Amino acid sequence: MTEFEEIYSEYFKDVYRYVLSLSKNESIAEDITQETFFKALKNIDSFKRNCKMSVWLCQIAKNSYFSYLKKEQKIFERVEDMVDVFDVDFEQILFDDESAFEIHKLIHKLEEPFKEVFTLRFFGDLSFSKIAELFGKTESWARVTYHRARIKLKEKLI
Repeated sequence: MTEFEEIYSEYFKDVYRYVLSLSKNESIAEDITQETFFKALKNIDSFKRNCKMSVWLCQIAKNSYFSYLKKEQKIFERVEDMVDVFDVDFEQILFDDESAFEIHKLIHKLEEPFKEVFTLRFFGDLSFSKIAELFGKTESWARVTYHRARIKLKEKLI
């Protein structure tokens, strides 16, 4: 057994229980625990041994879990945004190819810069500051342009 296999065997249950206490979800805890050990294996040389191995692993697990939450929050915000933009049942859009195609046609018909700003923000998940940088404008301009694009899409849907 290699040194890392021993670490995995010794600390897997502790890390899993820790993540389970954070997430309250067995599936998420399993995924984050696996990710934790993958990251630990990749970065084992950076372990300075100034704390217990279990503390180091749980720190990696905590950071991985918080990264997971941030990603989930972004997805949730985008879903909320889409529901707000289109005022229709989001699940229906996802499962109805024809509706999704109609929405893409509406987006395609938006004039510039509304089309590009909306696409960069909504589908590209770019921050307003990055969008502003691309256009050589202010962050406020990017926010206003995105908001106006949403209004234009809503008007076309009505």
